Formats: sequence, C-alpha cells, structure tokens
Amino acid sequence: MRESKYILSIDQGTSSTKSLIFDVHGQAIAKGVEPLNTIYYENGFVEQDPEDIYQNVLTAVRRCLEEFEGKGYFRSDITAVGISNQRETFVVWDSDGNPLHPAIVWNCKRSVRICEDLSQKGLSYDVQQKTGLVIDPYFSATKLIWLYQNNEKIRTAIQNKAAYFGTIDSWLLFKLTKGRCYLTDHTNASRTLLFNIHSLSWDEALIERLGLTGIQLPEVRASAANFGVSDFDGLFDQPVTIAAMIGDSHAAAFGEGCFDAGTAKATLGTGCSILMNIGEKPQNSANGMVTTINWSTEKQVSYALEGVIVSCGATIEWLKNELRLFDDSSQTESLARAVPDNGGVYLIPAFSGLGSPHWQMDRKASITGLSFGSQISHIVRAGLESIPYQIEDVIAAMEKDTSVPLKALMTNGGLTSNTFVMQLLADLLGKPVFKSAMPDVSALGAAYMAGIGKGIFKNGIDNLRKLRNEKIEFAAGEDTSLQQKNYREWLQAIKGKI
Repeated sequence: MRESKYILSIDQGTSSTKSLIFDVHGQAIAKGVEPLNTIYYENGFVEQDPEDIYQNVLTAVRRCLEEFEGKGYFRSDITAVGISNQRETFVVWDSDGNPLHPAIVWNCKRSVRICEDLSQKGLSYDVQQKTGLVIDPYFSATKLIWLYQNNEKIRTAIQNKAAYFGTIDSWLLFKLTKGRCYLTDHTNASRTLLFNIHSLSWDEALIERLGLTGIQLPEVRASAANFGVSDFDGLFDQPVTIAAMIGDSHAAAFGEGCFDAGTAKATLGTGCSILMNIGEKPQNSANGMVTTINWSTEKQVSYALEGVIVSCGATIEWLKNELRLFDDSSQTESLARAVPDNGGVYLIPAFSGLGSPHWQMDRKASITGLSFGSQISHIVRAGLESIPYQIEDVIAAMEKDTSVPLKALMTNGGLTSNTFVMQLLADLLGKPVFKSAMPDVSALGAAYMAGIGKGIFKNGIDNLRKLRNEKIEFAAGEDTSLQQKNYREWLQAIKGKI
C-alpha cells in the first residue's frame, strides 16, 4: 500500500521559485526550480512582473511534478500545498486580477523621502507600538504610499476602493483560485506596516494616518489554515488544498525547528535575516530590532524579534567582483586562514547602510586599519569576519531586549559552507551553532505548516519535533579571547574610534 500524503511546497523567492514535494517524514522527494527576472533601475527602483511571478511558480511546480512522477509517484497523492514567499514585495491589482503596476520588490529604495517625511510627522512611535516595525523603505506600506502619490491610476483606484493590495502570497493565491480567495497570513501581514500585531488585525487608524484609506486588504488567517483549493491551471486533475502561507524567513525559522523561545535562525545569503523566537507575547525592541509574528497556527501565535543585516554574502561578492581579490568565493576560507589574525584590519560593510541594530542607512562602507604590512588575506579575512560580528551585534541586542538568552542558533544559506565563518560565529556567541543539512529550509517550513493546516500532523509541533532533520554542529572553542578582543575592536571601528 503506497503512502498517499505528500505535500507540495512552493518557495517563491526574489531570484527564483523552488518547488519541492515532501513526504510525511519531512524528506524531499522531488524538486523543480525556475529563475525569476528582476529589473534593477539606476535610481534604486526594483521591480518584477506580477504575471511573470505567477507563471514562474507554475513552471517550477510543473517541473517538480514531472520529476515526482518520473520516480514512480502519483500527483494525485499530493494532499496539501504550502507557500512561502519573498516578504515585503507586493502587487496592486483590480477586481479582475489585472496588475495596476509592476510588483515592487522588498529592496526597492523609492520611498526613502517618504520615510523621512513620516518620521518628521511623528509617526515613528505609533508605528513601532502597533506594528513592531520601524519606518523604513524595506516595508511595503511606504512604497505603496509612493505609488499613491506618484501614480494617478493607482491613486484613483484606491480612492474608489478598487485597488487590491497583496504581498506575493496573496497575489499567487488570488491567481491560483481565479479570484475566489483573497487572503494572507499573520507573518506576511506583519511585514506591511499596516497590521496591528497585538490585535491581529489591519489597523484602520494607522492606515488613515498613512493616507491609504480605501485600499483593499486581504483577510488574515493563521499561517497554517485553509486558504482554498486550486488545480494550478490544470496541473492537477482535482483541486488541492492550499493549507499554509508564510513569509520565507519565517518558514525557514519553522523549518529549522525554532519552536521555542530562545531558539533563533540566521539565513546567510546576500543579506542576513535573524529571527529569534520570543514566545507568545510581542515585545517591542529598544535596541534596533523589529518585532514580528514568527509563525502561527489556529491554536498558537509565536512572536519573534528580527534583525536585518543588509550586507552579508554581498560583501564577499564585492571583494570578488570589484576588488578582484579572488576568483571564486570558495577561495575565501583558505585566504582567511593563510594569516594568523586580521592584522588589525576591519571592514564595515555599509554598502547600502547598516541595518540592525545600528540603522545607519546613510552610512558608507569602509576598510580601516590598513598598513604596508596588510595583505589580500587580511582584507578577505576582514570581510568574512564582518559577517559573524554583525550577527553577534544582533543577538546581543535581542538578549538585552528580552532577557531571553540564546539557546542555539540555526543557520542556512550559501555562506554556511564556509567553516571559518561558522566557527567564528560559534566562538563569538559561546552557544551551539547548527548548519542544516537541508538546503531548502523555507520550503521545508512551508511543508511543515501545510501538514499542520491539513491535519497530516495530528499532534502539530509535537510531531515535527520527532522528525529527522540532520544538522552539523559548531561548538565554541576553549579559548576565544582573541575573537572577543577583535569583536570589541570591531565595535570601536563602527564608532569611528579606530
């Protein structure tokens, strides 16, 4: 008798869509990937085509299903779908599902002046108290305000209550269900600057103060819930239940097993998102973090503090592409180990400003401590060291905010293959650092959520704790005095004192 409870997970990211099929033990059976085009403009605007995003998802799902069936499985055995998505990126469309503008991507900088204006008007405190966020171009509403002020078609549609706003999860759901379902989940809603994380509802007073009265907003549900059914434009003979939607960083935290307060995950990609579970009550940060909804089920809402590091892998790419210090990022580990220490060289990777906990978004990058004795290896090592230093900055701020000590840090992303970075991170934190053996943890987290939403995991999280999820552990060394001294000097470098 064959197993008939497989979960299709869609991880719609900024640069591609990954589609994976998992069994009830959390093991990946098949995978399909499709690259996604992003348009970068010289003025800092970043956009994607909404229809391309939808077709990109369908192509990734089709490829995954073909591999699944090629291995002797049946697509009719897929009983639930989970969706994780690039956060803060949004679409505005009409009642027929026609986009009114290209999707505006999370890293678009078009709303810098709007953020300055909102802060000058005294909205910062109200925004943080209600949404847990800071006023920053990173979050969706500021860019929606820009559209309202600069696009007559969208301004008129909002005023006529004919403009439908949605993060990518909502847009995909609307398209997949042919307009029948207009929904989002707690995690994605909590990234918009429009959602009250205490009342778990859209904040009408705040929406009015932001000048967005009239915008249509999706109904908000738990991350694990019934979001409707879809045949994926004919890819399935019978409609399949979409049982989970969740932002990709939140899905990664869930996939990493950050179920309890004090557990945290860091995704070491182009930038770095650090989420630390703080339990079932929100706590506002006094140290540069944002408060967000970590994940939710019908029975439980988990909150997190998040630190956003702007430049992580991007720093290494800059050293490669612009300074041409090495040909491939895989060479950086041996270069860093070729010298006994950093030689007093520190790299402040503020190429697009410094994020949490500093929030110096107008700061520029710098390299300090250079001398005639400095070598290429010192500069490369300084670049690598800047990554664990920034993560330590964020974790220390989180612990100070909450008085919740870090238990363990789960990591994923391309830079986790660099053992120099991973060991330095463990030495600085003085806590276990785990690298997931599963490269697609956002997809895994969405699958876990869908399994809960569909009732496949009858005991919810208790079932997930028992699943095999192999990890590689990095433990702190016995003597970390040099690493701690260098970190203190890094803090002085940020303050401009060395």
